[in-house]
Amino acid sequence: MGEVTTFFGLSFQIWMVIIMVIGLFYLLTRTRVPAEVAFLGAVTFLLATGVIAEQDVLESFGSEAILVTGAFYIILAGLMNTGVLYWLSKHMLGEPSSFKKAIVSLTAPAAILGAMLGCLEVTHLFTDMVKIWARKLAIAPSKLLMPLSYAATFGGMCTLLGHTSNLVVAGLYVEQTGKALNLFAPLVPGLTCTIVGIILMVILRDKIPPRESPELSFEETSDYTVELLVPTDNEAVMQTIDEAGLRNVHGGSLIEIVRFDKEVISPVPADEYIFGGDRLIYSGQINELLELKNSHGLVAADHHVYSINEIDSNRKMRTAYVNFGSDLIDTRMCENDFERRSDMVLVAVARQGKRVNEQPRQVILQAGDSLLLECPSKRDNLLEDTYKRSLTFFDSQFVPHLGYRTIVSACILVLMFVFSSSQVVHLITSVMIAAGAMLAFGCCRMDSVTKYIDWNFLLTLGAMMVFSTAISKTGLVSMISDPILEMCGGNPYIIMIVMCFLASFVSEIFSNVSAAAVFFPIIYHQAITLGCDPLPFTIALMTSVTISYATPVGSVTHMHIYGPGGFKFTDFLHLGILMHLVLLAVNIATVIIVFPL
Repeated sequence: MGEVTTFFGLSFQIWMVIIMVIGLFYLLTRTRVPAEVAFLGAVTFLLATGVIAEQDVLESFGSEAILVTGAFYIILAGLMNTGVLYWLSKHMLGEPSSFKKAIVSLTAPAAILGAMLGCLEVTHLFTDMVKIWARKLAIAPSKLLMPLSYAATFGGMCTLLGHTSNLVVAGLYVEQTGKALNLFAPLVPGLTCTIVGIILMVILRDKIPPRESPELSFEETSDYTVELLVPTDNEAVMQTIDEAGLRNVHGGSLIEIVRFDKEVISPVPADEYIFGGDRLIYSGQINELLELKNSHGLVAADHHVYSINEIDSNRKMRTAYVNFGSDLIDTRMCENDFERRSDMVLVAVARQGKRVNEQPRQVILQAGDSLLLECPSKRDNLLEDTYKRSLTFFDSQFVPHLGYRTIVSACILVLMFVFSSSQVVHLITSVMIAAGAMLAFGCCRMDSVTKYIDWNFLLTLGAMMVFSTAISKTGLVSMISDPILEMCGGNPYIIMIVMCFLASFVSEIFSNVSAAAVFFPIIYHQAITLGCDPLPFTIALMTSVTISYATPVGSVTHMHIYGPGGFKFTDFLHLGILMHLVLLAVNIATVIIVFPL
């Protein structure tokens, strides 16, 4: 073979990986390119430059992590449709007499279910319930939503199904060794961290910030909408909204017209004609909007009729939160076509628990913003599925029917865990059988399963597996790991500590899946070079990348509660930094004791 090194002694393939990483980082942080598009572009770049082969891509997207995650979506669909998850969320909280007891009553079941069902699914399941529960207990929802998110991630450390990053590490371990990990391989360090974490939250509960719930800003529509009547002799009659200058006005915007016969026009097109007796509903700055009475000859309506169901039962108010990574971030509603595409109208915006006192359609939206939207109510589930990338709705009306299939789906879940943990069959086999059983027994239908599958996430997950392969094949692993081995003097304990710290730090900034895919080939190479069993290093990395509590972007569960809790970005630092350091130390110590090097 000829010489392949080029600039600064690095091969062409390594330079291509470095360029890919820089480009990917730029796309994700400086542009609005969707994450899955950026990752797919990165994979295409690696293919086009010859860094990886087509076979590598096929193997990555057909890896155990992808197949298990995809099949588990079907299991979750069965549990949701048959009411198992609904029943659990309704009967596991109780009525504690103090905030201290409330934390224990919430975190214990959340951690258990997080281990069984996955941390994100449990957080999503309990969010609405916790908000209602907090109100009954006269506690700010943020004081319970943060423990919910933390507890779900604690429990997720205990099994391979608890975090997707656990499946990534397990899948990469199988590829390297040919040995499948047990479903409960990380149980002991995960359970230890769960117990310590819950105790820490109880002790440090005063560090959890009490934030106002965004919904409190949305309780009375008459507080932030103005209703004005068009007199029959007004000069605007028989003009279009734009011609009369009544659509986007100083201080607000027109969100709805109510005709004299109760016909509702929403959203209001620019060429809609005005008739005498029309009620014009505006949202925005009330004092400024009332000036329309003088400037345009409008009069105050005799009573406020703008409520959820009073005018049109086919439209209603719903609350949604802007997701991290949403295409609405850094945009104004008046500049995009979201309202036209969705048939929804923005009425008000709340941020960190307080209503933004600006014209709603002029507000530059941020991740976590709470939006009050007037929506069509005929297709609640379709609405949520169609726009789940941009928004998360927290007022779903879905109530499943409890029946014999509820018992059937619960039994399928239990049997899957029994067979997986006893190693009668491998994890991937048991999950695939359970998914097939859910479909065969009618617990869910294939046409309804698709709405539970996060295709964008599966694409991103596959791309991360490709990156892990690229790092291994190009020799980048040796370039990174060898200096660390030399710096640590070849001491396996120090190397494990250093690598786990770095991986957990990266997961706070990016994601635990990214950290798992990037750091596994490095730490595995170090273990083999030292002549150590790679299993302890694998378990230590698996549990360390899930220890990310100091930022809302460190975990998908934190991002999920960020909007509903009205949090600030820095709120996670107060408790999260200490939680991160303590649990990382506990985790590594437990792994060293249970899995001797």
